[in-house]
Amino acid sequence: MNHSIAILAGGGPAPGINTVIATLAKVFLSNGFRVIGIHNGYKGLVDPQRETIEFDFALADSLFTVGGSFLGMSRYKPKDEEFDVDFFAQNNIKLLVTIGGDDTASTANRLATFLQKKELNVSNIHVPKTIDNDLPLPGNMPTFGFQTAKDEGVHIASTVYEDARTSRNWFVMACMGREAGHLALGIGEACHLPMIIIPEMFLGKRITGDKIARMIISSIIKRKIMGIEYGAAMVSEGVFHFMTDEDIKASGANFTYDAHGHPELFNVSKAHVFNLMVRNTLSKTKLSTRLRPVEMGFELRCARPGSFDLSLCTHLALGVYQLFTTGKTGCIVAMDENNSIVPLYLHNLTGSDGKVKPRLVNMSSPLVQNIFAHNLHYLTKTDYTLAKKHTEYPELFDFQNILNED
Repeated sequence: MNHSIAILAGGGPAPGINTVIATLAKVFLSNGFRVIGIHNGYKGLVDPQRETIEFDFALADSLFTVGGSFLGMSRYKPKDEEFDVDFFAQNNIKLLVTIGGDDTASTANRLATFLQKKELNVSNIHVPKTIDNDLPLPGNMPTFGFQTAKDEGVHIASTVYEDARTSRNWFVMACMGREAGHLALGIGEACHLPMIIIPEMFLGKRITGDKIARMIISSIIKRKIMGIEYGAAMVSEGVFHFMTDEDIKASGANFTYDAHGHPELFNVSKAHVFNLMVRNTLSKTKLSTRLRPVEMGFELRCARPGSFDLSLCTHLALGVYQLFTTGKTGCIVAMDENNSIVPLYLHNLTGSDGKVKPRLVNMSSPLVQNIFAHNLHYLTKTDYTLAKKHTEYPELFDFQNILNED
């Protein structure tokens, strides 16, 4: 029986997954391997009735520019006792390629350890993906899917901004990002949005709904002083990671709650929650601004990959073959600042808690500093006199004051 490789994808989608899958299939097929795809991630792998597909060149060639993932995905994280050797032994699998985040990579390491104990030698190489751009890759290389998600987000946000200009409304937009604000910042700066709010800008100080609302209102008042009656604010959903349940509940959104009494944010639009926060504070001013929420997240994840991600994903998949043929295993495939393929080992990326420390927006970067200093619109002390037409207490909406509050 020919040697085989198996491919699975875990977590959520990102543009370029099919490019990775297709390139892997092409390069391994051309070198005499069978290529088996496993549907539904690890859930499919541990299911005795698993659904698999064997790739040929024609199938791979039809996929490499397509968005989404041809292989069904899941976030399932199996326990060690769910693993078995039969699938790997019966199909003579020599390499398991996983596509996903750090959880998917960690599970692959556990599985490889299990197979070695069963005297079955299966290499594992992980291809990291996330539209959040928050994995600490060498040379500040972007994670695959990020650039395409950003491009798609810019298309949506620029259209929303044009609606704001046309209808004289304000839009409150929310964007995916976990703890990091790369995507919100990238979209916001590209569209010249007058207010961008990401977790990193608070520099470790407390993040509250009141602060977020006052920052957006600061921009609304500043634009009114400038004679501009419209605008849009971009808020990274990552701020929720640092807010208390009580603060989130105070928005007045109609939440469902988990068994521990925590509001289930996945059941509501984050933009709707931010919009309510602004409305609640806006009622305490003299402003009569019309607000509309726009959620930006799932619309970005399955977009057709752009040229950057098509190239990056192709290089990463070819890099898997390079690492495999040179005996590397238990690693993540990455490109360094010289565009060379390098292996990254998970234990070198994790902290003392065993978790991968996210790559955050560097607020001290001159490029980021320029955006926040010169491309946003917000109140400063020089605006207080004119701002009193809209609020009795302009100092409450002073952007720097808000950032410096404990």
